Amino acid sequence: MVERGVAVVVEDDDDVRTVLTEVLLQSGFAVQAASTGNDGVEAVRNRYPDIVLMDVGLPDFDGFEALRRIRAFSDAYLIIITGRVDEADALMGFAAGADDFLPKPFRPRELRARIGAMLRRPRVLSYTEAEAEGAASKHHQSDEQTETGPSLPATNEAAGTNEPLRNRYDFAHKGLTLHEDSRQATIDSVPVELTRTQFDLLLVLMENGRRVQTKADLVRRLRNEPYNTGSFVSTGEERAVEVHLANLRRRLGDRSRRPRWIETVRGVGYRLTQ
Repeated sequence: MVERGVAVVVEDDDDVRTVLTEVLLQSGFAVQAASTGNDGVEAVRNRYPDIVLMDVGLPDFDGFEALRRIRAFSDAYLIIITGRVDEADALMGFAAGADDFLPKPFRPRELRARIGAMLRRPRVLSYTEAEAEGAASKHHQSDEQTETGPSLPATNEAAGTNEPLRNRYDFAHKGLTLHEDSRQATIDSVPVELTRTQFDLLLVLMENGRRVQTKADLVRRLRNEPYNTGSFVSTGEERAVEVHLANLRRRLGDRSRRPRWIETVRGVGYRLTQ
């Protein structure tokens, strides 16, 4: 069987947890199981999974809170599997950062199909690759700055445009600099830790400057597709982009009402500020 990576199951019901674990093992995943929200969050933190299956009704705190905590440091695919079938619960799940919502009782074949569909549209980098690359680049950047000092572009005023400044390695806009090759971000030369999806979304926005990017545009870029493929983008994927952008803004310390960097074009999408 082909190895497909690591999965974490967070479910307090022993029987359901066993079934979910078996489905994932049969699909080629190495599985870490947890029965509480706290243990689930720590399992994700320690194992860097590709996919997480999350129940809502957990003994310590609910699955929505667990998802919010996980989304602070991980971009694993997240599927809520719960007996709650109200639309409000599904919307809460998407708002917390879920990629999909599957009500109980579920069919193992359908669960495998949903997982397969997600993995056919992978994120640009796996979590472990992003972490390893980031760690290596930090060390390399530190050595370079020790020898020569930072030489990052900070403005594009000389070119007579408000578009973000780019050289071979960097984008810069209002003190926010993105190092594309090393996948590092800084604000006024202070490093900012971003998840891989947050970095990828910010990169798209900085590449395009004042050109508005729709949610569908951003979803397709996260799939590593060209803009003009016309491939289907689900409502859930667009909501996930909204959540990722909200988390990105919080990480940057940006405000949606008076943004320094990321501007919402109501009913259309997002772009950089002037």
